[in-house]
Amino acid sequence: MTTMIDPLRRAATVASAAQAVKCGEFTLTYAETWDRCQRLAGALTAMGMRRGDRVAVMGANCHRYLELYQAAPGAGFAIVPLNHRHTDTELRYALDDSGARVLFCDRDAGPFGSGVEHVIRLDSEYEELLTHAPRSPFPDDVREDDIAGLFYTGGTTGKPKGVMLTHGNLIANALHFQAEAPFTPRTRWLVAAPLYHAAGSVAVLPTVWHAGLQVILPAFEAAAALDLVEQHRVTDALFVPTMLAAINEEQARRPRDVSSLRAIHHGGSPIATQTLRHAHANFPGASLIHSYGATETSPFATMLVGEEGILDTPRARSCGQPIIGVDIRVLDTEGNDAARGAVGEVAIRGANVMAGYWKLPGETAQVLNEGWFRTGDVGYMDEDSYLFLVDRAKDMIVTGGENVYSTEVEEALYSHPAVLEAAVFGVPDERWGEAVHATVVLREPIEPAALIAHCHALIAAYKAPKQIDISEGPLPKSGAGKILKRELRAPFWEGRSVRISGA
Repeated sequence: MTTMIDPLRRAATVASAAQAVKCGEFTLTYAETWDRCQRLAGALTAMGMRRGDRVAVMGANCHRYLELYQAAPGAGFAIVPLNHRHTDTELRYALDDSGARVLFCDRDAGPFGSGVEHVIRLDSEYEELLTHAPRSPFPDDVREDDIAGLFYTGGTTGKPKGVMLTHGNLIANALHFQAEAPFTPRTRWLVAAPLYHAAGSVAVLPTVWHAGLQVILPAFEAAAALDLVEQHRVTDALFVPTMLAAINEEQARRPRDVSSLRAIHHGGSPIATQTLRHAHANFPGASLIHSYGATETSPFATMLVGEEGILDTPRARSCGQPIIGVDIRVLDTEGNDAARGAVGEVAIRGANVMAGYWKLPGETAQVLNEGWFRTGDVGYMDEDSYLFLVDRAKDMIVTGGENVYSTEVEEALYSHPAVLEAAVFGVPDERWGEAVHATVVLREPIEPAALIAHCHALIAAYKAPKQIDISEGPLPKSGAGKILKRELRAPFWEGRSVRISGA
């Protein structure tokens, strides 16, 4: 029976002297990491933690975060990663809802941490805690179906939901990932996305399993990321599209030696083909790999390896085929399999699919049926099971009875060299129900009318934006780097009780 601590157990056994983590000036071997994780388990046990209790962590990426991610579940507890960009109200909700007894954080917990029994500062108290803690052997009776973590969703359509991921879910995802994108002891993975997000932690177990090195970027900044790639000869990294776009701009402006990079993974949201073209030009030695999934799938469901070789083909817009160990269906409105090429809702099945939502049986039943997770994403599959996502259900725009997929319009906008960032969404329209609207950030000055004309040349007239707003600053983003369309869309729908195309 394999659990979250087993990758580290193996690495400490077969490569005890190998470097495990590089975090600023802090370097740890696998032997040292194993010792620290045993002490962390001992410290939690000494606090009176019982099997299944929750341990919350909130902070920037660091080696201590990695230790908590492995040791807390390994000791039989459940990790609760918190988004450090959330408000105190949102943090308090997650802590209260999860019932976390211990909180590790890198700033004053203030009012939001008042209901937690133990609050330990990562930046000032953690090391002392380990110094005085006894080593505790990890129990051998933790089960694969035990909850390893509660991962709270963003709460875009209501209160955040705690996604229950078991040891089996996360181990399955790690095995699936390794089958598609092999890891080796020479892997040097740049931890660039926030660890509280599935994209940030997705490579932790595979890298550790093979005794590779994790190079940690505390908070994303394009120049700092490229400096680490050059300094530590990073081989692999994962970025969400907004991060990759920023990396492209920085590398074009001030090139580094990035010849060590063998793979750049991206996922988390749709990406423009133009961003991929720039990435291939800036990082010619790296394979581009598109991954798709959700927190509820631990997170990977599909993968498209070698995008750089198909950028001029229709499959460049695909997010790949189901990864080994995962099944995917596209469902019609009746819940039956849609015909190949027909648009429907994406459903996913595999050992990586969550156990359910924490204390929400009704919401769990709405999305889980006989092992299939209904994602709420809209897409279609071709004859070879390549999945093409056309939109999130809530982001689809219905204008004059026609469905418009915002990703298609964004792709048209991104193809113009003046466009740096773009977000497309529906706004109220008395005649058509909804009108296609865009907000863009520019590299160079251009009139909105010229961008609209550019779109008319590429897509049908009803799909082109009716109006484009020019933003003087970056578009609003989540802590994981996803563009927050809801913040751009909200002012247009204020005071309206119904949205035609969803939340």
